[in-house]
Amino acid sequence: MMIGLPRLGLSRRTRRSIALGTTALAASLALTACGGSSSADSGGGRLKVVASFYPMEFLAQQIGKEHVAVTDLTAAGVEPHDLELTAKQVGTVQKADAIIYLKGLQPTVDQAVAQSSSKHKIDATAASPLVDHHLDEGTEAGGAADGAHGADGHKHEDAAGDPHIWLDPTRYAAIAKSVGDEFAKADPAHAEDYRKNTDELVGKLTALDQEFRDGLKDAGTRTFVTSHAAFGYLAEHYGLTQVAINGVDPESEPTPARLAAVQKAAKDNGVTTVFFETLVSPKLADTVAKDLGLKTAVLDPLEGVKDPAKDDYLTVMKQNLANLQAALGAPAGTAGAAGTAGTTGTAPTAPATADATTPAPAN
Repeated sequence: MMIGLPRLGLSRRTRRSIALGTTALAASLALTACGGSSSADSGGGRLKVVASFYPMEFLAQQIGKEHVAVTDLTAAGVEPHDLELTAKQVGTVQKADAIIYLKGLQPTVDQAVAQSSSKHKIDATAASPLVDHHLDEGTEAGGAADGAHGADGHKHEDAAGDPHIWLDPTRYAAIAKSVGDEFAKADPAHAEDYRKNTDELVGKLTALDQEFRDGLKDAGTRTFVTSHAAFGYLAEHYGLTQVAINGVDPESEPTPARLAAVQKAAKDNGVTTVFFETLVSPKLADTVAKDLGLKTAVLDPLEGVKDPAKDDYLTVMKQNLANLQAALGAPAGTAGAAGTAGTTGTAPTAPATADATTPAPAN
């Protein structure tokens, strides 16, 4: 029997995901109670780690290396917001030695983690608290702001803030450190290796951060248009202004007032490119770009990678930097030129365009 769920202002997709997750969880518990065999693969003596989606998997693999057996709950090429756990996956979560997830992004994962007896549950938001980057999509341009409302008319009561924290390398590094610390506790015999691997990854992320700072500091414009408001942390950290067609939910529908405000912001700020992403249809971005006579290009929110054998977090982020440089008019070849005169850290923040941008919150 499916348990009835109160509406609580949740989107239809979120309510459906929670309902299906509840059903899967009940099925898994029933199998366990009846003495059914475990659905989790043996770790072969390695630490059994469950990661909720790609950014968490990348951390687990980079920090754990040969000492961990990692299961990613979200398959390559799948949009993580759409994840609906099977009974087998719920069983895998329950048998894990360590779990890395981002609370609030995937309701069925949150529910499975809450039921797990693992002593090592690593919530990324504990290391890097979320910030609200929801857009004022439910009002007319120039109207009263209400950042708690999405473009679909539903309140985002199920989300504590913008979940895309991994797109700021410094925030991602903070999460990496928490993963390394927890792996060391879960597997003390290899604690030194986990610490060394963590330091190595943090060093790479620090270098990536410097590449972004240097590569964007001389941009001709600091405003970019994207189909999905996934880049609030990146924009905030590097002094850019994100103008998003859709909200944090990539499947929301923008209002006519929203589209008009985006078009105005693009014209006012000399925008040349409308960015779309890899795991969601580019149709809306194509339409807006065509209406404005602009180009389109990819800005990948790295919620997943289509071909993990070819790409990883670092390679995709460097491609994002190159695409931003081209769109913003930043001189090519400046990325990675640490020590360039005039580099003092984060570039100055561009003024926000009313009712069309994701403003950078006060630090």
